[in-house]
Amino acid sequence: MIEISDITKTYVDGPLRFQALRGVSFSIDDGEFVAIMGPSGSGKSTLMHILGCLDTPTSGAYALDGRDVSELDDDELARIRCEKIGFVFQAFNLLPRATVMRNVALPLVYADVPAEEREARARKALKAAGLDEAHYAHLSNQLSGGQIQRVAIARALVNDPSLILADEPTGNLDTKTGEVVLGTFQKLNQEQGRTIVLITHESDVAEHARRIIHVRDGRVIEDSKSHTRRIIHHENN
Repeated sequence: MIEISDITKTYVDGPLRFQALRGVSFSIDDGEFVAIMGPSGSGKSTLMHILGCLDTPTSGAYALDGRDVSELDDDELARIRCEKIGFVFQAFNLLPRATVMRNVALPLVYADVPAEEREARARKALKAAGLDEAHYAHLSNQLSGGQIQRVAIARALVNDPSLILADEPTGNLDTKTGEVVLGTFQKLNQEQGRTIVLITHESDVAEHARRIIHVRDGRVIEDSKSHTRRIIHHENN
């Protein structure tokens, strides 16, 4: 699904130059659950932005689903983000005074999907994310942190993307709630075959993935399989 080759990213501010990525290469197969782990300043966030077509590399090649996206224009990148990638962020990014259903269906509104189909697809995504139906009519600011993140996961699923990118998705959650959310990602991967890339600086979070790519100083320093030993109980929170 993902093939990146010798990716570099250099930021220029007047006479100052900062090289965030220094020749990164790896591939991710369809159906993998991969964690990209590194400390602050390692380049993992820059890499996430490139994988999510939110930024372009300075040099190197990036192919998503066999399509070279390294040199696409802004409109083409926006189309790929809409059709192929679902994002889950640490800050949730939900509309606080909108219902759960409205938040999840919002990407479909922008895609001009008819109202009846929007509701059906939103319900399907919420069910896949493990949120109890009793919460669908609630406002997002009436939910717990774990429930809010499940709504965010459902919103990422509603367009049936090829790839889910989760950027520090447990960063604003307590440990127990974070375990439940990570269990949701595991279930999506194991039962539905979703391809998931998880960005994190925490080793215990990364261990929930089946493969860990370690980055430091803009380079991949280790790429290893992780046989997950954690057993997650999929319960509502």
